Amino acid sequence: MPYLELQNVSKSFGGVPVLKNVNLSLEQGEFVAIVGFSGAGKTTLISLIAGLLKPDTGTTKLNGREITGPGPDRGIVFQNYSLLPWLSVFENILLAVEAVNPAWTADQRQAHVEKYIAMVNLTPARAKKPGELSGGMRQRVSVARALAMDPQILLLDEPLSALDALTRATLQDEISRIRSETNKTVLLITNDPDEGIYLADRIIPLTAGPGATLGPSFTVAIPRPRDRKSINHDPHFKQLRREVVEFMLNSKTERRTAITKKLILPDIEPEDLNIPRTMTAWRKTPIRKREQQEESVEVKS
Repeated sequence: MPYLELQNVSKSFGGVPVLKNVNLSLEQGEFVAIVGFSGAGKTTLISLIAGLLKPDTGTTKLNGREITGPGPDRGIVFQNYSLLPWLSVFENILLAVEAVNPAWTADQRQAHVEKYIAMVNLTPARAKKPGELSGGMRQRVSVARALAMDPQILLLDEPLSALDALTRATLQDEISRIRSETNKTVLLITNDPDEGIYLADRIIPLTAGPGATLGPSFTVAIPRPRDRKSINHDPHFKQLRREVVEFMLNSKTERRTAITKKLILPDIEPEDLNIPRTMTAWRKTPIRKREQQEESVEVKS
């Protein structure tokens, strides 16, 4: 039985389909990346798994239990960090630990929080508030907070997309290292195929919206640990990237050719700007063709 399973999941907003017939399965300890265009429904998908949204149709299950709402069994790392600005690094993580483990002693909580602060290499900054941290350091806090809850699955919602290239590469290596240490089940949402291939065991493209769905699953047969420099010259990496990108681009082209819209132009006659304002009556609404009438006016000279 799959550890995480989505069956025929669909979600719409205001009658517009965002996701349609999504089927997904993850095994325990697996790292899967879902890659898609901006606006294709990636965040909606991870929000359904996190229990922040409910599907219109279909079911979402984790470890055999249907997901009906948020829970500590799913740790989520958001794109925008979502840290409390008035709390320090230690306090932001402690707040999550206290919520999940209310019966622990103060010493147990402190030791647990310190462990995960050290795991993301933030011990020197443990007393700093988010406003004193760089974007990469804030995201490290967010990752540590999610891991400190000891969730069954870690959900990463484009956690590195707002970072500069160098910081993003550094945190990719950190996520890879932490995952190898914890052996957590991880679902990564990203818009970067290279990132997905570098980090994951499998990469699954999401088709273009509206009504996006998951494409075929591609196995990343590149041994770990992966070296960033050598992977760019790996033939399997190049072929995999080409196949994933081609699938995404083809799905976008198909969507464009399949969707047609009927445009109804307004029945409005443009104003003749050559006529002086003093010779026309003031109107608050545009003149429509069907409202026009011919009149004869006699002017005495």
